[in-house]
Amino acid sequence: MVPILMYHYISEPPPGADAIRRDLSVSPERFAEHLEALRARAYTAISLHDLALALQIGHPLPDNPIILTFDDGYRDAYEHALPLLLEYGYTGTFFLVTGFIDEERPEFVTWEQVIEMHRAGMEIGSHSYTHPDLRHRDTDYLIWQTLGPREAIEARIGEPVRFFCYPAGKYDERVIDVLRSAHYWGSVTVAQGAEHHSEAMFELRRIRVHGEASANALLAAIDYWTQPGR
Repeated sequence: MVPILMYHYISEPPPGADAIRRDLSVSPERFAEHLEALRARAYTAISLHDLALALQIGHPLPDNPIILTFDDGYRDAYEHALPLLLEYGYTGTFFLVTGFIDEERPEFVTWEQVIEMHRAGMEIGSHSYTHPDLRHRDTDYLIWQTLGPREAIEARIGEPVRFFCYPAGKYDERVIDVLRSAHYWGSVTVAQGAEHHSEAMFELRRIRVHGEASANALLAAIDYWTQPGR
């Protein structure tokens, strides 16, 4: 059992934000409480790369491993998540929508910030080019949405990108086939769980972190999803 936490925004929701935005937003203060609680539990942050090696070839993992993932590549990943992770001695995996970075949208990270995050020890993954529903698409379209973003990230960080995050958690078997052909090692879903198998590397489960979740609520969710049989 290795819990993979799923975060989105590490910031306060703006005034008038809808219920979805509020649920996806963990304040920096709350995020610091989460990290403090994880550290008190002696969790050790690992990467998806580490998990893949453990599942595929039995590479040893540290005691109490945990993976922190951040979807979409919002600017607060750099402004808030990164400094707090470094302060608490943790690393994270950040999934980027590269088209939004290319467009220089102010609410998303820049390529310069991505390079800095990687140099600070963060794992960088792909979250597609434009964040579409990838189901029922032809192969050429899927290659454009999966291979192009990987190559764009690799050109900046100088190492292979091995993991993908399905936009909105939507995928089908053709998406998995294309990811395999593009030499990805695996991908994460929005399905809840913490049990992973070597034959299901493209359907890795995660634990969603809700915006109002206290540190105790986060630990309770981890405890629930890491019970045998969940």
